[in-house]
Amino acid sequence: MLDVLTGFGALLHSVWLLPLLAVMIAVDGPFPVLPSETILMSASALAFGSHDAVAVLALFLVAVVGSMIGDLLVFGLGRSSQRIVALTDARTGISGWVRARLLAQPGVALVGARLVPGGRLVSTAAAGRFGLPLRRFLPWTLASSVVWSCYMLLVGLALGPVTGGRPLPCLIAGVIMAAVTAGAFAIGQRIRARRAARRAVAMPLPISVSPEPDVELPRAA
Repeated sequence: MLDVLTGFGALLHSVWLLPLLAVMIAVDGPFPVLPSETILMSASALAFGSHDAVAVLALFLVAVVGSMIGDLLVFGLGRSSQRIVALTDARTGISGWVRARLLAQPGVALVGARLVPGGRLVSTAAAGRFGLPLRRFLPWTLASSVVWSCYMLLVGLALGPVTGGRPLPCLIAGVIMAAVTAGAFAIGQRIRARRAARRAVAMPLPISVSPEPDVELPRAA
């Protein structure tokens, strides 16, 4: 554990930080197992702590570029990969929320889902799966990448005084934030589901009118 933290700290001060971070953020799109968010938050905490505006801008640009590349990879896989496509078939949770809004409100689906754990993979895969045109996908994936990058940098700014850019506190803070975000989304989904159920109960059932039986008129003599 100590060796991992030592290597993590060395990476934050390495000249390879920016290119490696761009690759990790891109790969984190189809394979969300890399600690790209933790590294970005830690690096931004260091940059803000040292008042290095150039480093902050560089981190922002790298995050946006890496994010868009990863989104395009997932978008392409969503059109062909059965494994990725399976993520978009669920009708509950984040998948159901994305399905309900993607084609009519792609901005809401792509930008909103991006801040939810697992939402990036599901929303971008669904965009490819359901045939969202690339010309509509690109502006919104740029917007979602910018929003996510700003969010990560602001988290780094807020955590800087608390964590001091140290790897372990940043890692713990990242896990806590992911859990809080996922919990808030789940609570919001339950509240919406309960309101929808109450509206359905309160709504009067339509009165079905049975057709009148055919009456045979007497024939003229």
